[in-house]
Amino acid sequence: MIFPIEDLKKQDTPCYYYDLQLLRRTLTSLNAEIAGWPYYVHYAVKANANPVLLNEIRQAGLGVDCVSGWEVQRVVENGFSPEKIVFAGVGKTDKEINYTLDNDIFCFNVESLPELEVIDQLAAQKGKVAKVAIRINPNIDAHTHKYITTGLNENKFGITLDMLDGVINRALELKNVSLEGIHFHIGSQLTDMSPYKMLCDTINELLTNLESKGVMLKIVNVGGGLGIDYDNPDEHEVPDFAGFFSIFKTGLQLRQGQQLHFELGRSIVAQCGALITRVTFVKEAKVKKFAIVDAGMSDLIRPALYQAHHKIQNLTGDDNVTCHYDVVGPICESSDCFGEDELLPKVTRGDLLAIRSAGAYGEIMASRYNCRPFANVFVKQ
Repeated sequence: MIFPIEDLKKQDTPCYYYDLQLLRRTLTSLNAEIAGWPYYVHYAVKANANPVLLNEIRQAGLGVDCVSGWEVQRVVENGFSPEKIVFAGVGKTDKEINYTLDNDIFCFNVESLPELEVIDQLAAQKGKVAKVAIRINPNIDAHTHKYITTGLNENKFGITLDMLDGVINRALELKNVSLEGIHFHIGSQLTDMSPYKMLCDTINELLTNLESKGVMLKIVNVGGGLGIDYDNPDEHEVPDFAGFFSIFKTGLQLRQGQQLHFELGRSIVAQCGALITRVTFVKEAKVKKFAIVDAGMSDLIRPALYQAHHKIQNLTGDDNVTCHYDVVGPICESSDCFGEDELLPKVTRGDLLAIRSAGAYGEIMASRYNCRPFANVFVKQ
């Protein structure tokens, strides 16, 4: 990632900085791996809904995965074709469903029998037939943080395998839904690929079972969750898309005419973004040195919420002298800490720090806690 330091010095901080050249390289790499295959990638909008990034993603030909009616509205307003929009989420309201039906999107990913029946009822009122895929909870452990694991029986998402036959039979009975496929999502920030291999085995068995009952599906949606390297972002600016897609190319037995859909988010946008923050004070306590910065957990909540670690760089410090610092924000919470015992070029008041890999679940999760304004945005074309 290239930092235009002189330009960044002129920005009000905290500031989200996006490198569009890196985003474009990422999208090019992704598209190269799916070329020639019946694969379709829907960008997970929950990772980052900045219109500038959405425009690049749309121009690259990707679809979008939305988990709220407001995300659907955002992507419609940003020019995405309805046939490239999928709508997931465990708690879709009638208002959200109606808006989405009015826009004739590609598919609803349905997470429960009650939801399926409500979509059928609302579609009937409009004289429409809604395309649906049933989200299945395959009880596969993604070996990630418990807050971002979604594929276990204990999680709130999807329909368990023992309930699937009943839900599919009901979907086939309903007049105003069209059963198009099945959907999975087992978790986020997966760096161990073995859960995806297990998912392929589960899907292969499931497709064979459904075929034996005369159920032929057009869509298999395996979700997203591919992780990125938070510790060494410059060494792995673009994720290993080749390794990721090869698992499905070799391990999944698609039938003739079936499409394989993905919902990647973090792996597309995380590395192209950084949170830029200025050092307000350097405080030397009895045991530690604190670099107190003007960004807080209201700007980037991942460290406080997930105990996540982002690489921190001093963009303006002297590399010849290094010290250990706790990098902390101004929020009146002890959890407002971006990193403990960080080895950085000596920090002085006014230095610019970059909190890396913040393009996903950074700006989009910001809040107004302590009545703080949202961070500014600076984009490098």
